[in-house]
Amino acid sequence: MERNELYPVFLKVNNLKVLIVGGGNVGLEKLTFLLKSSPNAQVQMVAPEFLSDTLELAAAHHVEITEDVYQEKYLEGKHMVVACTDKPEVNEQVYHDCRKLSKLVNVADNPPFCDFYMGGIVTKGNVKVAISTNGQSPTTAKRLRQFFEDVIPENIDDLVKNLNEYRKTLKGDFEQKVEALNEFTKGLVNQKD
Repeated sequence: MERNELYPVFLKVNNLKVLIVGGGNVGLEKLTFLLKSSPNAQVQMVAPEFLSDTLELAAAHHVEITEDVYQEKYLEGKHMVVACTDKPEVNEQVYHDCRKLSKLVNVADNPPFCDFYMGGIVTKGNVKVAISTNGQSPTTAKRLRQFFEDVIPENIDDLVKNLNEYRKTLKGDFEQKVEALNEFTKGLVNQKD
């Protein structure tokens, strides 16, 4: 069996600068996905033209809209980039420019030109679960997301907050605290006999 060797991280994109190159349907999809998870993300979008829905969403979230063709200068100061134009040669140029400048880049629907993927995400309060299929099947990630949305209880955030308060009351070194929390929470996981 193949193994997914991606390293999952949760980025504070409100502290990072993101560039989305493309103003069509895929650009709107990427912006929507990003803002759903991180409504205060710092985003600039560059494209010769934009969908009206993109402009509406951008205005609601202080996204910088730049009506222009892609140029390398737009990478300045950016931490991560999503290329999603309808021109493969532009997307590949964005990829090569990002590689040269050590920027994280995702070229939509082109896994070999991606440093990261935007997988399925389930968010319930402070709990966030990310799902990756290693770029192989976004549809599977979507179905798994739907499954976890149904399985994770709506009140999970109450549990997280209560456990955080309990953690603050624990005495001892790190290992003792971990042991106490593990003992306290082991009933959360159904153990198979």
